[in-house]
Amino acid sequence: MKNFLKTESKKFLNYVKKTKSKETFRTYETVLKEALEHIELEDGYIDITPYRLKIATQSKKTIAKKISAIRSFLEFLESEGYKFKIIGDEHIKVPKTLPKPVNIEHIKEALKIANLEEFSAIMVIFSLGLRISEARNIKLEDIKGEWISIKGKGNKTRMVPIHPKLKDILKKYIETYKPKKYLFEKNGIQISDNQLRYIIQKPFKKIGLHITPHQLRHSFATYMLEKGARITDVSELLGHEFISTTQIYTKLSDSLKLKNYLKAHPLCS
Repeated sequence: MKNFLKTESKKFLNYVKKTKSKETFRTYETVLKEALEHIELEDGYIDITPYRLKIATQSKKTIAKKISAIRSFLEFLESEGYKFKIIGDEHIKVPKTLPKPVNIEHIKEALKIANLEEFSAIMVIFSLGLRISEARNIKLEDIKGEWISIKGKGNKTRMVPIHPKLKDILKKYIETYKPKKYLFEKNGIQISDNQLRYIIQKPFKKIGLHITPHQLRHSFATYMLEKGARITDVSELLGHEFISTTQIYTKLSDSLKLKNYLKAHPLCS
């Protein structure tokens, strides 16, 4: 996904170089180089929140100039035929609703008809809350007892606990498919994001649902929060640099907010 943005940004800058002033070109080039290190792209969503937080302390004029450059780049992507929903800036086509968490009964229904490979892939994404690229890049050596080492954005590594049920599933999966280096392989070769996405979506399609890996990741966070997990812990598990990013993806339900309010308010004790 990162490579896609970098490739398209080069096309965009070539276009800017031919149609805009040298000063504009230099501004766009500098902004994109900085922004692409923070912007997240997955399953049809572009999240610019991490970048906005990165530049939040700069002057309003500077922020406006940088966001304008990002807006121009996103408009260029749209002109190229790509359609993305933008998260993190009200001025750039913010979707009114975030991806809804997948009903837990639907997940259970899909798992019932999934083969071992599909079952394992769904469980890795859903029980660990991973991005699809993170799941694809899991190596056998990353699975260490009760924990799994995940290489996330910016090559940052985080340790995520393995649910006992997932541990048993992975043991059976590895014994059956005998991967050599990466957890998810085809004929000894690491599979692509699209191949893994297809494996995950297949059982859901059989029950008439179009579910993306991003929705499963979002569902993991949502259900963790609804069950009372601390947002700081969920943020760390997701690999978010800022808690505010977690808050955007995981809207707490009104009932949970009320429960926490009644629990914390000094007059309610």
